[in-house]
Amino acid sequence: MAGRIRAEDVQAVKERSSITDIVREHVSLRPAGIGSMKGLCPFHDEKTPSFTVRETVGAYHCFGCGEGGDVISFVQKIDHLTFAEAVERLAGKLGMELRYEEGGGPRDGVGLGKRGRLLEAHRAAAEFYHERLLGSPEARIGRDFLRERGFASPEAKLFGIGYAPRGGEELARHLRAKGFTDDELTIGGLCGKGSRGLYDRFRGRLVWPIRDITGDTIGFGARRLWDNDRIGAKYLNTTETPIYKKSSVLYGLDLAKKSIRDERLAVVVEGYTDVMAAHLSGVEGAVATCGTAFGADHIKVLRRIVRDEADQAPAKVVFTFDGDKAGQEAAMKAYAQDDKWASQSYVAVAKDGMDPCDLRLREGDLAVRELVADAVPMFEFAVRTTLGRFDLDTAEGRVRAMGAVAPIINSIRDSALRPEYVRTVAGWVGVEVEQMREAVTRAGRIQARDEAKGEHRTQVDAPEPTAAEAAGGVPAPDLRDPVVLTERQLLQSMLQHPSLFTSQDLDEVDPQGFSAPAHRAVFDAIRSVGPLVEGLTQTAWHARVDEATPLAASALLAELSVAPLPVVHDSSTGLPPPHYTRSLLVRVREVALQHRIAEATSRLRQLDTDPQSDPDQRRQLGQALYDLQRQRAALREEAQ
Repeated sequence: MAGRIRAEDVQAVKERSSITDIVREHVSLRPAGIGSMKGLCPFHDEKTPSFTVRETVGAYHCFGCGEGGDVISFVQKIDHLTFAEAVERLAGKLGMELRYEEGGGPRDGVGLGKRGRLLEAHRAAAEFYHERLLGSPEARIGRDFLRERGFASPEAKLFGIGYAPRGGEELARHLRAKGFTDDELTIGGLCGKGSRGLYDRFRGRLVWPIRDITGDTIGFGARRLWDNDRIGAKYLNTTETPIYKKSSVLYGLDLAKKSIRDERLAVVVEGYTDVMAAHLSGVEGAVATCGTAFGADHIKVLRRIVRDEADQAPAKVVFTFDGDKAGQEAAMKAYAQDDKWASQSYVAVAKDGMDPCDLRLREGDLAVRELVADAVPMFEFAVRTTLGRFDLDTAEGRVRAMGAVAPIINSIRDSALRPEYVRTVAGWVGVEVEQMREAVTRAGRIQARDEAKGEHRTQVDAPEPTAAEAAGGVPAPDLRDPVVLTERQLLQSMLQHPSLFTSQDLDEVDPQGFSAPAHRAVFDAIRSVGPLVEGLTQTAWHARVDEATPLAASALLAELSVAPLPVVHDSSTGLPPPHYTRSLLVRVREVALQHRIAEATSRLRQLDTDPQSDPDQRRQLGQALYDLQRQRAALREEAQ
C-alpha cells in the first residue's frame, strides 16, 4: 500500500521548484512589474493575458477564470494529476527522493504515479524501438526509407525514430522484463490483448515517438514499410490513452517551442518527415498534427507559446499543404478556425504540390526556408480556393462567386485592409469594384444581424460565477466599496511583501474591521502564522498561510498573492513605498475603530432614551466612546 508523502518533503518540493520555470513549459511569460510575470492562461481561452505568476511567493493566479494556487496545484491541473502524483513528478525533475509515512512506499512501487508509470513505459519503448532501428538486420528497410528521404543516423537519433519488429511480441516481452504490467501496456496503447495473450500494437513499421511539450514520450506514429502488412493503413497512431489526446498534441512541439516563442512564428506541416525536413532546413518552429485535422485545441496550445495576444504585434502561423484537393480542404478547415486567435495566418504551397520533405530532397534547405518566407495570407488562399469552385467565364458563375467570397472579405479583422481587398478580389472575379463592394456590404449586414442575435442570447444568460464566488458560498468582496478595496490592497501587500510587517502590525489590526468576510478569513490565516521571521523563506511562509486558509478562501488567497499593486515599486528593492503600506494599515485600523464607535454611539443613544437604564452603565459607555474617539484621532495624526 502506498504511503503518504511526508509533509516536510512536500514543503521541500515547493521551495526547490521554480514556479516560473514550471509554468514556462506551458506558457510564454513576459515581465509584468517587479517580481511578476504574465501570459495567456492555460486553463481557459483568452486573447489578453491575465495569468500572473509571482516567483517569490511561489503562486499563480488567472484574473480571467479565477484559477490559482502554488506550483503543485499548477502541475495537478495542467497534467490532470492527483496531489501525490504532482509532487512525485516535481520531485523527479529535481532528482529528489521522497519519503513516505506509515512505512509505505510510492505509488506503483517506483516513485511515480499512474501517469508516470505510463510515461516510463513509453520511454522504455522508444529506446527499444530506436535500438532496433540502428542495429537490427530486419530494420534495414526502415533505414533505407529514411536514407531515401535524406535522413541518416544523426537525424534518427535527434527525433528518436525507431523500428517495431515484425514478430509481434518482442516489445511486450521487453517491457514485461522491466517490470511493467499487462494492464499498463494495454492502457498506454503499447500493446493489445488477444485470445493468445499480449501482442505489440505496432509491428514491422517505422515509428516516431510523439512527445509532449516537456519532451516526455506519450505515444507513437507508425508508417507501413512492408507490402504484405496486414493492416492496410499507411500510418497508425497510438489510440487515445490517459496521456495521449491527439486533438491537442502537436508532433515536434518539444523541439519547436523555443523557436516558436522567440520568433513568434509557428509552421504547421502535414507529416512527421515534413517536420524533420523543416527543422533540418532551418525552419525550427515546425510542428504537425497527429492523425487529425488542425483544430481548436491545437490553436490553444500554440497560442500559449507564440504569445498570441491582442495588445501585441500579430504573431505569424504558416500552414503548408499539398496542392491537391485534400490539401485545399485541410487549408479551408484551418481557415475556419482563424477567428480563434489574433495571429496572422498564412498558407505555403510549393510548386508542383511538393511537401517540405520532397522539396528539401529536390531543391535543398534554402527552398524550404523560401517556401515559408513566401507564404501568402490565409485570406488570399481561402478566396482563391473558393473562386476555384466557380466558372468565372459566365455571368452566373461570377455572381455566385461574389456571394461566396464576400463573407470572407468581410471577416478580415483589420477593416482598413478591406477596401484594398475588395479591389483586388474584384479583379480576380472579373467584376466592377462597386459590385464587389455592394456584395461585401450585404454580407456585413447579414453577419451583423447574426451577431446581434448572438449577443442578445448572451445577455439573457447569467454569467458564470468566479472562483471566489463559487467556493464554499463565501461572497466575493465588492471592490466598488473603497473600504473593501483598501482591505484588498493591505492583504496583497502582506502576502507579497511579508517582510514589511511586524508582529505588532498584525496584532494592532482587528479582524472584525474587515468588511468582506473573505478578506477576514485570509487575514486570520496570516495572523495565525505570524510575521516572516529570519530563517524562514517567503515561499515556506506563504505555504503555511495557504494551509491555514479555509478552502472557501483559497482561490482568493492565490489571487491576492499575485495581483499587481496600484503603486510604483522601488526599482532597487522591489518593494512598495513604506508610506503606502503604512497608510493601508492605518486606514484598515481606522475603519475598525469607526465600527466600534458607531456601535458604542448607537448603544448610548438607546440607554439615553430608556428611563430605566443604569446611570453608571451610561457613564462607563460614554467614557469608552471617548477613549475610542481619542484613539481614532491619534491614528489620524499618525497617518499624517
